[in-house]
Amino acid sequence: MVADRLRFQHAGHYDAIGRALADTLDRQLSDRPDPLIADVGGGTGHYLTQVLTALPDAVGLTLDVSKFAARRAARAHPRGGAVTADAWRALPLRTGAVDALLNVFAPRAAAEFRRVLRPDGVLVLVTPAPDHLAELRAPLGLLDVDPRKDERLAEGLHGHFAPAGEREVRFTMDLTRDDATTVVGMGPSARHIASDDLRARVRALPEPTPVTASVRVHVYRPREDSDTAAPRRGRPRAEDPA
Repeated sequence: MVADRLRFQHAGHYDAIGRALADTLDRQLSDRPDPLIADVGGGTGHYLTQVLTALPDAVGLTLDVSKFAARRAARAHPRGGAVTADAWRALPLRTGAVDALLNVFAPRAAAEFRRVLRPDGVLVLVTPAPDHLAELRAPLGLLDVDPRKDERLAEGLHGHFAPAGEREVRFTMDLTRDDATTVVGMGPSARHIASDDLRARVRALPEPTPVTASVRVHVYRPREDSDTAAPRRGRPRAEDPA
C-alpha cells in the first residue's frame, strides 16, 4: 500500500492540498524563526515535504504508525525526520515543543495535540467535504462523508482548541483505474468492500475518470484555559474517506 500511495502522490493528484497547507502555514508562521512542524498520521511525508519546500526556515517531523511509511518519510526532505507513533496514544514529543501540527485525513486526539503544541501554536486539519470523490461513490460503493462532519470536528476539539479560519480546496483529477483503486485504499471504504468486488467495479470505470477532490482546510488555535496535563483517554474517531 505504501508503494501505491507513493505512486498516487508522485502523480500530483493531491498536490493542490499540499500547496494550500504550505500557503496556510506560511501565513501562520511568518514571524517565527526555525519553526517545528509535526504531521501526525503523515504517512510517507508527502504533505510535510511540500510545506518544508515552501518554508525554507522550517524543520519537520512526520509521525505515522507504519514503519514502512516512516522510513520513506525520513528520507523525503533534508529538513524532515520521522518516527513511528500511534496517533491513538501519547505522542513522543515534549509538552509545548511544536509550533504547528498538521493532520490530513488522519485520527485526531485533541488533548494530546494541545499538549504538544506551544500555547501560541497552530493546528491545521484537512477533512473531506461532502462531494469529495463524488464520482466514485456510487459506482464503487464508497462510504459517504458524514454530513455532520464539521459539527463532529468542533465537538471533538471543544475545550482544547478554538477555530481560527477555514478554506475550501476543490479541483478535478483525471484518475486511471489503478489510481481509483489506490484512492479507495487510502480511506475507510477499503474496509467495507471485498477486494474482488472492488476490482470488478473498478474495471467498469472509464479511463481516465474525472473525479472531484473537495476538502476543507481548518485552522485552530489552542485555548488558553485548556488542561494539557494528560491526554484524554479513549480512542479518537478515525477520519472520513481520503
